[in-house]
Amino acid sequence: MHEIWEAMKEGFPFSFINLGVLAFGVGVIIDRAWYIRMNYSVDAAEFMNRIRKLVQAGNIDRAIRQCEAKAVPLLEVVKSGLTQVNRGEEAVIASMEEKMSEVIPALEKRTGALWTLANIATLIGLLGTISGLITAFKAVGTIDDPSQKTALLSAGIAEAMWNTFLGLLIAVIFMVAHLVLHGLTKRHKHEMEKVTMQLENLLTLRRQGG
Repeated sequence: MHEIWEAMKEGFPFSFINLGVLAFGVGVIIDRAWYIRMNYSVDAAEFMNRIRKLVQAGNIDRAIRQCEAKAVPLLEVVKSGLTQVNRGEEAVIASMEEKMSEVIPALEKRTGALWTLANIATLIGLLGTISGLITAFKAVGTIDDPSQKTALLSAGIAEAMWNTFLGLLIAVIFMVAHLVLHGLTKRHKHEMEKVTMQLENLLTLRRQGG
């Protein structure tokens, strides 16, 4: 811990600015990961198998109650379609599309900010690098005392290197987190679209069979 604190002091002030960026970004990562875990932990295939059996048996009310078991977006989308069964296919499709337009923005919310934060961290690190190099070159060009010149040169190079390291490290963390969260978001979005299509086809076949 002492070594880390000393490194942060050597990179001052840009290292502390980047530390603030890191704290904010970690908060975004935790928020998004928690939201996805709490709202998209449903086994879509198993759920749709239960809904399919109930719809085929003509038990729409019970299928709707299945959707009310958990307040999660996937179930809400299916419920929005089931509640419009008696109004026709177009009403079912419109209702599900409207519900998806409500839940998808919440799923994608703030994930894209991680890529922006990665770029900001890199640029802040670059500013620290330039600041350190300015200090180092100033020591070489303006100071005659060898010991003082060595100390300032060492401090400038340390500031430059630590800021470069910290900026790149934070950027890599955010980029990896963005890839993971974006992948999860995309998967769940496609899952909702797939379930929507399955329900549309199921209700169409039921109507044709009736």
